[in-house]
Amino acid sequence: MENLQLSIEALLFSAQQPVSVAEIRACLEKSFEQPFEEVEIVECVELIINKYHNDYFAFELVAIGGGYQFLTKPLYHKTIATYANQKAKKKLSTATLETLAIIAYKQPITKAEIEQIRGVNCDYSVQKLLEKELVEISGRNNALPGRPLLYGTSQFFMDYFGIGSMKDLPKLKEIQPVADNEIGAPE
Repeated sequence: MENLQLSIEALLFSAQQPVSVAEIRACLEKSFEQPFEEVEIVECVELIINKYHNDYFAFELVAIGGGYQFLTKPLYHKTIATYANQKAKKKLSTATLETLAIIAYKQPITKAEIEQIRGVNCDYSVQKLLEKELVEISGRNNALPGRPLLYGTSQFFMDYFGIGSMKDLPKLKEIQPVADNEIGAPE
């Protein structure tokens, strides 16, 4: 079982996105040339989660996006954010964030539908979101003339925002406006 646990740990450590139990199982069965029970794999994953739960490690194994992935612990997010900001100093503009929110909540959606909601051209925002791999082309709308492209959020979007599924997005009625944006708010 120790060799199995270490193999699973190495697999998860080397992965750049969440790995499902089914993917772990398929990989192990091909590597070891023998069948494995899902329960056996889940037990090993739980042992790995417990191993990295102590304070000696700056990272942990987390269930996310339908699988498991090593992520840094929240205590170290500020340090990593500083490093990330040094590498990519540009943030998303308000217009691009608005476009991303529309895509996240209305996907799959065409660029014309986004522009209808926003009331302005969104070519630049959509292009930036594609470059940053937060959205992806998810097909074409065959019902409309010209079969326009459909846009949806990517797996990177899910990972970046720590969302396991689209059901985890806050409901629109749960979002409260920021008090400073209210007109005539007391000072």
